[in-house]
Amino acid sequence: MKYTQLGRTGLKVSRLVLGTMNFGGQTDEPGSHAIMDTALDAGINFFDTANIYGVDERKGRTEEILGSWFAQGGDRRDKVVLATKLYGNMTQGNAWQEEPWPNHQRLSALNIRREVEASLKRLGTDHIDVYQFHHIDRATPWDEIWQAIDVLIQQGKILYAASSNFAGWHIAQANEAAARRGSLGLVSEQCLYNLFERTAEMDVLPAAEAYGLGVVPWSPLHQGLLGGAVRKSREGGGSRTHAGRSARGLADPVVRDQVQRYEDLLAEHELDPGEVALAWLLTRPAVTGPIIGPRTPAHLDGALRALDLHLSVDLLAALDAIFPGPGPSPEAFAW
Repeated sequence: MKYTQLGRTGLKVSRLVLGTMNFGGQTDEPGSHAIMDTALDAGINFFDTANIYGVDERKGRTEEILGSWFAQGGDRRDKVVLATKLYGNMTQGNAWQEEPWPNHQRLSALNIRREVEASLKRLGTDHIDVYQFHHIDRATPWDEIWQAIDVLIQQGKILYAASSNFAGWHIAQANEAAARRGSLGLVSEQCLYNLFERTAEMDVLPAAEAYGLGVVPWSPLHQGLLGGAVRKSREGGGSRTHAGRSARGLADPVVRDQVQRYEDLLAEHELDPGEVALAWLLTRPAVTGPIIGPRTPAHLDGALRALDLHLSVDLLAALDAIFPGPGPSPEAFAW
């Protein structure tokens, strides 16, 4: 396994991040435990979850599955860099909609205190290594957020704070506010970033580099479109959920043409599309490691192969031709 620093911190994390969103939904508890065992045996030490994961069964269910795995011992908790998130409403109903109990969501000091205690209980641990804001809270001032986080750090309940789905200027605003308080600020940003979706290159990646944040891309295969979607659609492969998402994407003739050219290019080089999509992210500036969401231990094997995949300069240029990025900012939209 290859490791790197998480942004400007002294924390070393694996270059693949184990995403757990499928645990409790598409993957049952024994299957989830097997995936985590396989990942840890392979050297993956960075595990990502969120308080709302497990929505289909019960919000918080995924954290409970991690907690039951940690409880098996064998230094599992000690070896894992554990990251979870808060923001979504934890009362019954849609996690992203307004609910009858408004203080059970977002980033008020009250909700930060409530949710960290609830996550610690579900996870069966005394601390969270990386506590992530799942979304920007436009209604709560940063001084309030950082005061709550500083208290949790002093109590030893969290070690680092991080963001997810922030714009570049949100990262700047957060870290400037933290600097005024003498606090460390955000250490990583978890964002949508892949060959298909390169908007993050406009301002999120430059901001992350400037402020020393590690970047943790989610949906590295763009909901399966970069994992051999055209071939699988012909063969009828993949899970029902992923096949449905890919089919919706491939219904757009422009998208289907891009994906077909991508698969044809990699077929010439005898390379697997999903492995290349992960390997490409590992070449990008500021990227710590992409989040992989294996549903079985077998799915994990392909992701691990991406770590040893070398992409030539010519292949990288050919990928850029199929999936052009926005270019440097502000030149991408100005001069």
